[in-house]
Amino acid sequence: MASFLTLVSFYLFLFSTWLTTIFGIFSEQSPVSTYAKRIEKMTRLHFYFHDILDGTKPTAIRIVPPPNKSVGQFGTTYMIDDPLTEGPEKTSKLVGRAQGMYALASQHDSGLLMVINFAFLEGMYNGSALTILGRNPVLDMVREMPIVGGSGVFRFARGYALASTVSLSPKTGDAVVEYNVSVLHF
Repeated sequence: MASFLTLVSFYLFLFSTWLTTIFGIFSEQSPVSTYAKRIEKMTRLHFYFHDILDGTKPTAIRIVPPPNKSVGQFGTTYMIDDPLTEGPEKTSKLVGRAQGMYALASQHDSGLLMVINFAFLEGMYNGSALTILGRNPVLDMVREMPIVGGSGVFRFARGYALASTVSLSPKTGDAVVEYNVSVLHF
């Protein structure tokens, strides 16, 4: 019985590969084996994001100013390469970099559009990244943003990030934000 099932599975695999090849070279599909299901892991990460707009070495720079007839700062866009650290102090151990951009995307409140990769540099996550794409209402005590993907250890990742502002300088715009990330991945 087992050899019959193996033979049937082999022929289904060959037939499905043949069908996908004859109908287009640009894509290929493989049947999913029910024997090789992977178990997803839940990983929780805790780190601090340092957004530095002022000084001699800013980590966030404005690349698009607001249009002339803009409401407030609506449309302003920043490119970032912010340090991620174990603790809230700038001198705390560097665990990664937040690289990407954010823009003021709301005319009615302080809502940012975040397009950021958390690129990790430490331990088993070295060389891996998580991607955030979502809304960040920066004046809320706790903000939730989606994790939409990842690479390396975090391939096929999905989850969420909770952000809370630890400190914000009204004069310079510099901020330290605490992140608690929960992510499912293989």
